[in-house]
Amino acid sequence: MSLVLRNLQRAVPIRRAPLRRRVEMLRAILGVQKFDLGIICVDNERVRRINRMYREKDAPTDVLAFPFHENLKAGGIPQPAFPDDYNLGDIFLGVEYIFQQCREHEDYYDVLTVTATHGLCHLLGFTHNTEAEWQKMHQKEKQILEELGRRLGARLQPLSGGPSDDQGDTGTPCG
Repeated sequence: MSLVLRNLQRAVPIRRAPLRRRVEMLRAILGVQKFDLGIICVDNERVRRINRMYREKDAPTDVLAFPFHENLKAGGIPQPAFPDDYNLGDIFLGVEYIFQQCREHEDYYDVLTVTATHGLCHLLGFTHNTEAEWQKMHQKEKQILEELGRRLGARLQPLSGGPSDDQGDTGTPCG
């Protein structure tokens, strides 16, 4: 199905083609190519407003995920009953926030990819409210990123935030 990639910000230049290619690879690795997915790139102000509205945190963050299929068991693939339910949900990437957190030696598209992976895991039922949930999610991200890294010839690591991380959804994406 389709991948909709929207850039709703002007703070950071985004080349959509490399990000689209990587997200399509992620969907293939996860086996969810038949599901629609929205990736929306936003600036600090917009991601802060969304974070405040839905999470009651008045701060920008790196990623916010809105699953179409709620209460999905961690790592489960949705089993839609109707054609219109072939949708994973939407991921908002705080691209300005991500860019500001990146270190000099890091590839911005690698960090965007890692952050999108985290968002995809949320859409597939993973959470990190407890240490055990965080460990399970971290392991899944590591597995996905190792496979993607083999395909890209890159070394990608999961996000560093843990269950008590209160800097947003995931903590420092480049940490």
